[in-house]
Amino acid sequence: MKLIKYTLIAAVLAGCGSGKKSDEQAFMESLDSTKITGPSISEAVIGDILQQIPSPLEISVLLKESGKKYNVNYLNSADNLPKYNSNYKKALNLGIYGTDLGYTNIYEQNQDGVKYMSAIKSLADGLNIGQFFDIETIGRLATNSKNLDSLLLITTQNFNNINHYLQTQGRANLSVLLLTGGWLEAMHITCNVAAQDPNNKELQEKIGEQKVILENILLLLSFYKDIDQNMAALLTDMEELKKAFDKVNITYTYKESTFEVVNGVMVIKDNSTTTIDITPDDITSIRTITGSIRNKIIS
Repeated sequence: MKLIKYTLIAAVLAGCGSGKKSDEQAFMESLDSTKITGPSISEAVIGDILQQIPSPLEISVLLKESGKKYNVNYLNSADNLPKYNSNYKKALNLGIYGTDLGYTNIYEQNQDGVKYMSAIKSLADGLNIGQFFDIETIGRLATNSKNLDSLLLITTQNFNNINHYLQTQGRANLSVLLLTGGWLEAMHITCNVAAQDPNNKELQEKIGEQKVILENILLLLSFYKDIDQNMAALLTDMEELKKAFDKVNITYTYKESTFEVVNGVMVIKDNSTTTIDITPDDITSIRTITGSIRNKIIS
């Protein structure tokens, strides 16, 4: 496929001569069209899955509460930005950098956060969705951890707006890539922190919970496997990750809800419980495969 692509490019360059740069660029862009023919996924479906995926900010709060210090080595360097010259890579790494921005925010690493904001803006512009990023507002909120709720809200609103826009433009595939990249980065960071903190049961269960999310992401990617080679390859990689998650057991036990008064207000108390059985070996397998997939995406 690459050979065909390069042959076509060479033919166009030879035919156009060196003075028609705009034509070359137009041709290159046509080879990397973001609009693909395929099944339309409703906003509601993606929205439902999005609601289930833990926010990168939520994950970062959990990590900080575990007592672990900020580690920039967990993140994808903003210096890698020039590597992302296809829309496939741009969308995935936009999700990854979004997670990294949340991580830097929680740890109040403003200097690093500014680098990620700049990278996010560049990738978003490259995907023609830069209009949804009010970089000035995000920057103001991201440099003050007291604005966490506002930042979380604006991040969620941004994604919802982007998702709606991409749906109307016939580019829902980019929404799927964006949320997949964000999820993978959150998994990568969480698994690495968990490896350093083997007695942290809460972190381990948070990783185990992702079994359900992964199944939903696999379903979304499967819609595009026959029409997009990149997404088909990503699906194959993610199915390897599923094999590691298959060893995790999630048991839901229903128990009737009850009423109780909290601060003078009657509320419903959910008494059902979920038990997650995940071993250190499971964490190691998930971490290794997640890291391998991530390396393909960021390199």
